[in-house]
Amino acid sequence: MFAEAGRSTGVSRRYVLQFAGASLIPAPLFAQSIGPRIVSLDYGLASTLLSLGLPPVGISDLADWDRWVVEPPMPKSVVDIGSSFEVNFEILVALKPDIILTTPYLDELLPKLQSVAKVVRLEIFTPGIGPILTAAIAATRKLAVELGRENEAEQFLARADVFFAQCRSRLVGKNLPPVALVNFMDARHARIYSSPGLFHNVLERIGVRNAWTRESNYWGFETIGIEDLSKVTDPDARLIAFDPVPPDVLPKLGQSPLWNRLAFARPGHLSILPPALMFGMVNEAMRFAGLLTDLLEKEA
Repeated sequence: MFAEAGRSTGVSRRYVLQFAGASLIPAPLFAQSIGPRIVSLDYGLASTLLSLGLPPVGISDLADWDRWVVEPPMPKSVVDIGSSFEVNFEILVALKPDIILTTPYLDELLPKLQSVAKVVRLEIFTPGIGPILTAAIAATRKLAVELGRENEAEQFLARADVFFAQCRSRLVGKNLPPVALVNFMDARHARIYSSPGLFHNVLERIGVRNAWTRESNYWGFETIGIEDLSKVTDPDARLIAFDPVPPDVLPKLGQSPLWNRLAFARPGHLSILPPALMFGMVNEAMRFAGLLTDLLEKEA
């Protein structure tokens, strides 16, 4: 559910692009409506609820929403029920939910959750499920049927299709480099994103090549050593890292002989984007598409 994650002696600050948190997603349907009281144990499902016009009454890990998800904003009325693995059941019961949304990732909690309310379990990041964006769209429709929000779901997904098409149109005809997408874990390790993951699916939708061609796990990433970035052989490839970058990473890379032998160490070949949640659904795919399109359009 969480993505883990310029400032460098070897990578000049003028080459590290940071963006303001401008709204990149078409306004979802936020109107409070009479409907079921829903608690979500997953960020992607919670953001989808917002776009269906049914804000949850509670979610797990609310304190980190603005750090990892950012958009859409979570209404201030929503209650934090603790972490997804350590749900505060006293708060959960007090919220009197009609429905609790969860995923296979939290199946060990099912017996206790089912003693509180109806549990709706939706599969997105599951072995063999295929492209994550496709699975997220299917889960959106399934959730909408469960909640009687089929029309709202189709309107939301239609807006998403238009948004991806607009991003692709903005980049058509530009000399786009292939991109490698990473979260730095520390100065020696990174998560790198590829098929069948959400970020890779977005690259395909907006017409950008993924420089990392090796398939990953069903979450859409693999953990690599920094030296493995040498396997990206295209000299024009760009490395795009997501914030938050641990504060010591870029200074240490700047002093690393190994890093400085990589093509990505050259000026203009590393950029930093604001956070985008790779363990998300359609809203999170849209946020990443908008951030990346802004960056590539500016640099093309």
